[in-house]
Amino acid sequence: MEREDRLSRLIDFVIDEGSVHVEKVMERFDVSAATARRDLDSLAAQQLIIRTRGGAMVNSSSGDLPLRYRTVHRWREKASIARKVADLISPGDVVAFNGGTTTTSAAQELGVRVAGDARFDDTLTTVVTNAVNIANDLMVRTQLRIVVTGGVAQGRSYELIGPLASLMLPHICIDTLFLGISALDLEHGLFTHHEGEAAVNAEMAAMARRTVVLADSSKIGTTAFARICRLEEVEVLVTDSGVKDSAVTALEASGVTLIIA
Repeated sequence: MEREDRLSRLIDFVIDEGSVHVEKVMERFDVSAATARRDLDSLAAQQLIIRTRGGAMVNSSSGDLPLRYRTVHRWREKASIARKVADLISPGDVVAFNGGTTTTSAAQELGVRVAGDARFDDTLTTVVTNAVNIANDLMVRTQLRIVVTGGVAQGRSYELIGPLASLMLPHICIDTLFLGISALDLEHGLFTHHEGEAAVNAEMAAMARRTVVLADSSKIGTTAFARICRLEEVEVLVTDSGVKDSAVTALEASGVTLIIA
């Protein structure tokens, strides 16, 4: 297992357990005591966990991880969702992506798709985003016009937030917003961990003719700190085959169209 992958899984392990000892890390990841301690020290130095005598414990912000550590988590599901998203975009569309691992994967898939599909050559397709990493990834695609909101950059998600991010949104029309989320509460709606991100995401949803939520099945039936919008404001959910039957029933009853990747 690559170290970056191991560190990402180690964070999840600490969050799930609440606290861990070095011996448990050694057993879980089949590493030496020295490697286990180095990994825990590395994560603690970045304030992702709290180092304790003989182990580590969850940090109050451990669920709010930098994008680079969340990218590898459930990557197969996110790649499948990304391919479905690319199928939903046509030449000439105005689409939007907020920040996050699943939307980043979807935007990258769109970039690959437009480069290999001649239909996109003669018709400019517009991508609006408040995520600087997505804008950077897509800038090389001449078939796409990239529009970036203003705002203050979040190191965790690469999203631009704050009043400046909201200035341009009332003046544009988005055909489809592809919205990444941290949690989907079947009763209360869509959530993320940061209130600033939630505010900008809500404004993007308000400006979009259609909101398509991208969420792997582990996020369905969970909640987080800041609400983006109600479930009734969502037209489509793209998720993976791990979604529970009870959640499918509840989502369909809410009028949400499900696309299973």
